[in-house]
Amino acid sequence: MIAGGPTPVAPFSHAVEIDGMVFVTGQMPDTPQSPGVLPDGIEAQTRHVMSNLEAVLAGLGLGFEHVVVARAFLTEFQRDYAAFNTTYKAYFPPDRLPARTCIGVTGLAYDALVEIDLIAHRSAATAPKP
Repeated sequence: MIAGGPTPVAPFSHAVEIDGMVFVTGQMPDTPQSPGVLPDGIEAQTRHVMSNLEAVLAGLGLGFEHVVVARAFLTEFQRDYAAFNTTYKAYFPPDRLPARTCIGVTGLAYDALVEIDLIAHRSAATAPKP
């Protein structure tokens, strides 16, 4: 668990790391200061999710440049897909987008519009010092 990280909605760790691969649990669009309270609209919710993901990565000494795979889940896929993409891609350099899957789902915790999980890779340069 990451100190000051997002409040879990279920029993899970913020991230699990094994052999340099970091698996970040799907994040919701609430904030650590207001668990369960969501902003309106896909753009705001996507920004909150990305902020939560950034906090988890930072707590591990990583950033979005370490992300190799993202999986996004949208409850209003047809309506929100284009706006989600515009907001999401702003967090990555244009020449360093991770592999990604984006699917429509029937529901998410808190009735959120979006949830995103990540897989990141820790290089030897970003490994914690013993």
